[in-house]
Amino acid sequence: MASGGNTVIDIIQLVILMVLVFVLMFGIGFIFNMLLKTTHFPIYLYFAAVIGMLVYWAWNSDSLLAHLAGLKFGEYLLFVCGLAGAILSGKTIQALRVRGYKMF
Repeated sequence: MASGGNTVIDIIQLVILMVLVFVLMFGIGFIFNMLLKTTHFPIYLYFAAVIGMLVYWAWNSDSLLAHLAGLKFGEYLLFVCGLAGAILSGKTIQALRVRGYKMF
């Protein structure tokens, strides 16, 4: 019974984390797009952060591939949600600019 409860809690935590990572990257990307008037900068920033994490993991472990193989499916989902938030922030700014909002 206890292991089933932990699985449900893990799934709930994963869903909450996915939403938080998405909203975090969307918000940061939206602000960068407003301030720098670029559309794709948040995507480049996200990839730079992921590459930085990969370099850090490679530097501190014996094998980067072994570390990546040790990650769970939910952790990869968090990376995808962050990328989706960065992409959607650029698309939102583009849509606002097309509709005539000059402040963006």
